[in-house]
Amino acid sequence: MDVITTSIFDIFKPGPGPSSSHTIGPMRAAERFLQTAAQLPAQQRERIESLRVHLFGSLSSTGRGHGTDRAVLAGLLGQRPEDCQPQWFCQLLQDPGQSYSISIQGKTIPFQAENFRFEKDNAALAHANTLRFDLLGQDELPILSRTYYSIGGGFILCAGEIEPARPQPLYPYTNFQQFLQLVSSSGLTAPEILLRNEESLSGSTRQDILQRLDKLLALMEQAVARGLQANGVLPGKIGLERKAAGLFSQAASKTDPLESSLLRISAFAMAAAEENADGQLVVTAPTSGASGVLPGIIYLLRHYQGFTRESLRDGLLIAGLIAFVAKHNASISGAEVGCQGEVGVAAAMAAAFLAQSKGYPLNICENAAESALEHHLGLTCDPIGGYVQIPCIERNAVGAVSAYNAYLLAAGGNPNQHKLRFDDVVLAMLETGRGMSSRYKETACGGLAIRGMPGRNCSPDE
Repeated sequence: MDVITTSIFDIFKPGPGPSSSHTIGPMRAAERFLQTAAQLPAQQRERIESLRVHLFGSLSSTGRGHGTDRAVLAGLLGQRPEDCQPQWFCQLLQDPGQSYSISIQGKTIPFQAENFRFEKDNAALAHANTLRFDLLGQDELPILSRTYYSIGGGFILCAGEIEPARPQPLYPYTNFQQFLQLVSSSGLTAPEILLRNEESLSGSTRQDILQRLDKLLALMEQAVARGLQANGVLPGKIGLERKAAGLFSQAASKTDPLESSLLRISAFAMAAAEENADGQLVVTAPTSGASGVLPGIIYLLRHYQGFTRESLRDGLLIAGLIAFVAKHNASISGAEVGCQGEVGVAAAMAAAFLAQSKGYPLNICENAAESALEHHLGLTCDPIGGYVQIPCIERNAVGAVSAYNAYLLAAGGNPNQHKLRFDDVVLAMLETGRGMSSRYKETACGGLAIRGMPGRNCSPDE
């Protein structure tokens, strides 16, 4: 049985914005390539003269707006997403003529912006987010070449390499329905099963896992708090002003409690999303582009509804379960299935998180997640200019409000009358994504992307 072996810490990963598939994934690919290059025989290493990085597909068409070149360079300079300082990261490649030194087991290789190739020929790609590293000798012939796929949420695969077998979970399952059966047959709570699985998958102790979950919650809250204090224009050609701080201020002055609540949720989600767009530290949930939805809800429950860290921790585990099922049976990559796999899945995660944190049973969590994802089906990924700003930032706010509404619909309804299962809508998302034109899957070649930037021809040289 092809069971889910994803760790909760694979889903929730700290790193610099603005895109997990375009920044965190490529940075990790660069780290993996350096590790492979370090194993070359000394004689081959001495022959290395240069390094080229080829970007294909969505990494080519929107890579500059997403910071893919900076992310790859950061990885080549030895940085890891969780440790990378945003201020340093944002300064990379500001001067196109600046030279950097890449070190491979004592061999130093010069590297500049011109060493990137934003490829236009994207025919027959195995994945929409593809990058290739070439170590070249004096004769321009490759000494080492590796191709990687950034498959969404910061996950990567290397072409031609056999991925090491992952540890098996104590309680195996492949979809939500099987997980429900595990809870019924074992007599354990859903969070307990997920914790026991995490122990077997990661080899970590229970205490270490709980501490890491608390750190993730704190990082998400910090992203929201920073965003609520920040003003100014976000980087890039669009010239988009931050809005979260202003919306938060307006929420306090509203006399209508409903308007105040909706504005507050929107401000929290947009605050983290704006931090992501600014290249600051965020947590993938399940991606960087959707990293405002769940943190916005977490911030609301923690700071305005008085929820304990323990209840939020259980909610985070259930949110992770939703992401596990979506990733395993469909995708969380905007380049594969559009934004339904990013903000859509994030809304499903947040809806289930709310239901669990507020004490509802697992079937209500499922119904909440199903409703949230169902109403994001067909959502395109068409960022203007390739920046994770329009429509992405406001879409996080809409996703958070939709998540809360989906939770209310599930909690207030009769679970026996709910017709669709979460597994059904995940498969519908996959089918919809496969039928969606590539123009609407993170290439910035269709939809809002070309309406908001007239004359765009999808050339990676723009």
